[in-house]
Amino acid sequence: MIAKLSELGVTSEMAYAAGTASVGIALLSWCVSRKKEEGGTERADRWGIFIGEWAPTFFALGVALRLEEGVK
Repeated sequence: MIAKLSELGVTSEMAYAAGTASVGIALLSWCVSRKKEEGGTERADRWGIFIGEWAPTFFALGVALRLEEGVK
């Protein structure tokens, strides 16, 4: 899978950027959900955690792609 992603032009920097963006989006979604939805803090927490779980996946893909690229 990692080799195929690399062949498709996905770089480790892209994966790291996606991980960093997902942290920001998690915080943004938490703030927006807390202010706009009736579910209160509990619902906002669920949205923030759901999106925040993407970050480790993107960072792990970044590491795997970095190894595939052969960069030390």
